[in-house]
Order: sequence, then structure tokens, then C-alpha cells
Amino acid sequence: MKNYADISLTEYLKKYFGFSYFKGNQEVIIRSVLSGHDTFVLMPTGGGKSLCYQLPALIMEGTAIVISPLIALMKNQVDAMRGFTEEGVAHFLNSTLNKAQITRVREDVVRGHTKMLYVAPESLTKEENIQFLKQLKISFYAVDEAHCISEWGHDFRPEYRRIRSIITQIGASPIIALTATATPKVQHDIQKNLDMLAANVFKSSFNRSNLYYEVRPKINTMKEIIKFIRANEGKSGIIYCLSRRKVEEVAEVLKVNGIKSLAYHAGMDAITRSNNQDSFLMEDVDVIVATIAFGMGIDKPDVRFVIHYNIPKSLEGYYQETGRAGRDGGEGQCIMFYGYKDIQKLEKFMQGKPIAEQEITKQLLMEASAFAESSICRRKFLLHYFGEEYTTENCENCDNCLNPKIQFEGEEYIKTVLEAILAVKEKFKIDYIIQILMGVSNSAIRSYEHDELEIFGEGADESPRLWNSVIRKALVEELIDKEIENYGLLHLTEKGRQYLENPYKIMITMDRTYEDGDDDDSVQVNSAKNGEIACDEELLSMLKQECKSVAKKLNLPPFVIFQDPSLEDMAILYPITIDELKNCQGVGEGKAKKYGKPFVELIKAYVDEKEIVRPQDMIVKSVVNKSSNKVFIIQSIDKRIDFADICQARDIDMMSLLDEIESIVNSGSKLNIDYYINEVLDEEKRDDIFDFFRNEAELGTMDEAMEALGDDYEEEEIRLVRIKFMSEIAN
Repeated sequence: MKNYADISLTEYLKKYFGFSYFKGNQEVIIRSVLSGHDTFVLMPTGGGKSLCYQLPALIMEGTAIVISPLIALMKNQVDAMRGFTEEGVAHFLNSTLNKAQITRVREDVVRGHTKMLYVAPESLTKEENIQFLKQLKISFYAVDEAHCISEWGHDFRPEYRRIRSIITQIGASPIIALTATATPKVQHDIQKNLDMLAANVFKSSFNRSNLYYEVRPKINTMKEIIKFIRANEGKSGIIYCLSRRKVEEVAEVLKVNGIKSLAYHAGMDAITRSNNQDSFLMEDVDVIVATIAFGMGIDKPDVRFVIHYNIPKSLEGYYQETGRAGRDGGEGQCIMFYGYKDIQKLEKFMQGKPIAEQEITKQLLMEASAFAESSICRRKFLLHYFGEEYTTENCENCDNCLNPKIQFEGEEYIKTVLEAILAVKEKFKIDYIIQILMGVSNSAIRSYEHDELEIFGEGADESPRLWNSVIRKALVEELIDKEIENYGLLHLTEKGRQYLENPYKIMITMDRTYEDGDDDDSVQVNSAKNGEIACDEELLSMLKQECKSVAKKLNLPPFVIFQDPSLEDMAILYPITIDELKNCQGVGEGKAKKYGKPFVELIKAYVDEKEIVRPQDMIVKSVVNKSSNKVFIIQSIDKRIDFADICQARDIDMMSLLDEIESIVNSGSKLNIDYYINEVLDEEKRDDIFDFFRNEAELGTMDEAMEALGDDYEEEEIRLVRIKFMSEIAN
């Protein structure tokens, strides 16, 4: 191998990349690669990992094989390299290329012109590619996003575990493995799998001091997100969701609210994905809504916020995804929306998978949940997870440090926890230890006879939440350790054993609690409900008067025009256009167009006269309701299917079905249910109920109708005719 020891790396850095100096460990890492050593690089997002293999590839003889997990990442990096150097110096070889393009790439590589060849691990394993690569002079192999090798990493990919055996087939050369996130367990797993335990290891600090971390309860999530984006107008951001469906729904809601956004997920065709990525990089759009696939290796330095709509599956995933904010050292806001329903959904997804995989996934998920609920400095918690000590008590750049909770003296509590762990021989997890302290006598505890321990029930006067807080504090203080590879079993460290002999004062904050928030099945946005915000009583009175006036002209009861909840919403949101009016409760497109004009004109005049600043942050336009139930019901009624059969198909009772139908009709849609009414009601009864709503009703409510019509009429009968009346007359 050629000796590169005496070359001036800064000259090459300036020549190829235009920089005058290296960042952090870059220079020593590059010299390790140039000297032919296996090299392991652990460097946070934004630290300049790519340069650590790109520069030596340009300097060394031969072609560097860069194994990368994402087509988008390859394209982005190859495009970037072509900007620094000439065409053909970097190529990628993956499934997006046609035969002619593959031939051209191979010709460039064989001519020795290509210094970097990016390949996906799937492409690497193809026999034709193995035979082709055997012909080349390979300078080294770079395994990017190396955490994909480990089952304990956040983005495990089985094909990554075959890389070492393929390299052996092609021909051995030095390896540089790079990742932005790896716990000590994951690091060891990577090195062992790549057979590079003797590698030079370079770790940079995980601390990204410019990033602000915050966890919010998952309540009114879309309103909160839109409010946040509007407050950060013109800034680039990424919103991560767990599912493709959620990505598309959130992106659509943002679009209809005037926010330039696009979706990105693996279910889209390659051209659309690539175009959407380019639109984000070129700043044609401000926000990308994506699954976790987006952003790996994407070199956009000015992403100013990263929002997690769902809790991520692991803290490693969270760290890497948030790391895409503020790569230039500038502002980076990281907001996570957390609700326990997300945890329950992710646990359901695990069902049916192998037990070992379920245990790993659950353990990683519980770590993410602990981070969300903890009152400890978020930065301290994250760094501890990655094996790095953060000694500063207040980072002044996370929600827990900026809004600290009251602390309590924890010495006795910590001693109790340590004694409980020892009492069960250091062979159990957090939940079990808390059950022992709380005195929970379940079958597992009785089978081990742990209900007979002296410590059993000693903490029953306190809450499980307090004991969770104590255990997490003990973990951060390194008094106990969690054996990740053994699914989270707790054991005392040497420091913990010493603490029992010589305890000292430790202050603890109680974990945060998060209410059960939005049901994540839908991002449908409803306007403010009565009681959440005080409505404008003067305007409400005017709107009710207008409603009576319009009804009188049309010879209809006022409730047919707009019902009270709709008028109350108008007196909260001050809609001044027909589009804005549709955000109010019970106002669909048809109703807004049919009756809305005098109402928005009245509101506009009122707003102008009173110089009212409208609460725009509360006005969130909805996407079309995509409830599968509603679509199914509308289609079934169009086909004249019996209501009992609809109930059976959707596993709902008749009253729930009528609720759904009322909701559809009250939003302005027409439904013809005569075929069913004619089956269950005689003509005289039907006409009596219809005439009541047409000529006698004042409020149009069920209570009013049932009282007026008496015991001869069933609630279901009245509801059916009321639906018919509202559909025919109001809509």
C-alpha cells in the first residue's frame, strides 16, 4: 500500500472541498483510513462523517466501495460530490438504474475514473455485482449508517449482517464503519459482525448544544403543529410520522392550511420521492412530512425544526432524526408529541413477531417512553443513554431545564430501590422491582416467593410514578445499570454498592404525566368546541338573530339553517370567508355555500367595526373526512342496503349507526334513507314526525321532539325521520 503519511491533508481538503480546516476528529480519522487500518467512527449528525471517507477515496489509488442503505442518500451524496469534482468521480449502483446506465457506470469504474462507488447492501449481494467488483482495485470499504447492522440499533436491516461475508468474497480491504448513533452495546455488535474488533475507534461527543428538546402532550396535535409552523414561518422543517398513511394525511392538512409541504415515504414511486426530496433541498417547500427513511445523509444544514408526530421506536432513532436539525450550528427545535396510545399501538404491531424480537423492540420503546416522561434534563438523559457523562446540571435548552419541577430529597428512596434489586438477586426489570416495592402479589411474584421478602410492600405508600422517577435517577447517577442485552435486567454498579455503604443526598424530580391525547387513527381537525374558549356573546346574539331572519325568509325553522353549536363556533373563530366557515362545527361545504353568505358578511362587518384580531391559530382547515365507517355507510345507503346489515358489517349497534348518519347529514351531505324508513315506519307516523319538525319544532332537538310527540313514537323512529328532514330541508 502506498504511504500517505507525509501528505498535507489540508491542501487536499482545500482543493476538493474548499475548506481550510477540519472539524473535530476528521483529520485523525482520515489518516487512520489512509494508513490501512480498520476504523470505527461514532459521530453525531452534522459532525461531517461523509468527509471521513470521501476525502481518502479521492486521494487513494483505486475505488472506494460505499455501502449505503438508502437510494435517496446515494443520490444526494453523488450529486454533492459531482459539485465538488468532475462528472463520473462518484457513481451509484442500485435498482433505479436501467441497463444502459449500469453499463456506463461500470465502464467509468473499470477505466479507473470513479473514486467512489455507492451500492446498496441488496445490490452488493447480487452475484453479477460480486463478480464485477472482484475485477477492481478497491481502496477500502465504507459502511455508512452502520447501526443498521445491529438488532439493537434503531433501523436494523438483516441484509447488513451479510456485508462481512460478501467483502470476504470480493477481496479484503480496510473497512471504515460510520454511524451517528450507537450505544456501547450496538457499537460492539457492529464491530463484532464486521470482524473489526481491533479497529481504531473514534468517538465524538453526542452533545448537540444548539438543539432544543421538548416533549408535549398529544392533545390537539395538528393545531399545535400548525401554530408552531406559523410561528416559524419560512423556516425548513421535518415532521416524522410512523406510518405512510399518517404521513399523507398530515401533509394534506398542512397544505390546505397554506403551508408548503410534501410527503415522503417508501410507498411512493422513486421519481416522486426524488422530486419531493429535491423540492425540500431547493427550498421550494418548507416542510417535509416523512417516515424515518427521510433524512439519512441528506446534507441540508438549515433545517430549523424536527417534529415527531408519534413517539419514535427507540432513543437512537429519535437522536438521529432530531440530529437533522441545526447541522450548521444554528437554531434547531426538536418537538415530540407524546401520548400513551402511541405506545399501545406500537406494542400491538409487535404481536406475531418472534419473542426475542418483541423483547428487543419493547425494551427500546420503553427507553423512548422513559425519555418522554422523565423530568431529568433531556440532554443529560440522552447522553447517558449513549454512554456519555453530562455533568452540567441545567443545559438551559430543554423543556425540563427551562421549566423545572419541584425536587425532593431522594436518599432513602434510592437506598430502598438498591436493596430491592439486591433482594431479588439482580435478575429482574424495572416493572418487577416497582411491583415488589408496591406489594403487588401476582402469580409471578408468588412463584418466586418474593412476597415473603422483607422489602415486599415497603414502598406501598408511594405511587408507581415516584418509584419510576427514583429508578431513572439511579440509572443516570450510575448507581444501577440496565443490561440491555438481557432485556433490561437491573443490577447494582460498584458505585451503587458503595452508595449503600456511604449514602449521600440526591435530589429527585417526579416524572411528568401526560394525559391520554388524540386518537392517532385520524388527523381530522375539528374546530374549537363549546366551552374550550369563551365565545363572543354579542356576536352570538347577532348570529342567532340572522339565523331567524334567514329562516323566516325561507319559511324554515332556524335550526335547519345552522344549529347552536355551529353558531357558537362562528362566535369563537370569526370566519369571514365561506372556506373559513367550513371549519365550524356541523358546517359542511354544501351548507356553507347554501346559507353561509349573510353570516360571513355579518361577521366581517363586526370584526372590522370592533377591530378584532381573529384567532387564526385556532382556525385549522380540515381535510375531507376519510373515516372508513362514513365512506362505507354512504356507499351502503346509496346501494339501499338494510341498516341491520350495515351494523353487522361494521360491528356497531343501531344507535351508533344513526349517530354516524346524523353526523354526515349535519355536515351538509344529502342521504336518501326513504327505502329503510318505508320498511320500518307506516306513512302516517312518518308524516306526523316530519310535520312536527317542519312546522312546530323550535330547537329541532330529540328531547323536544320526544316530549311533544309522546309515548306513541320510539326514539329510533323520531331519529330516522329527523335525519330525513335535515337531509331534505336543511341540505
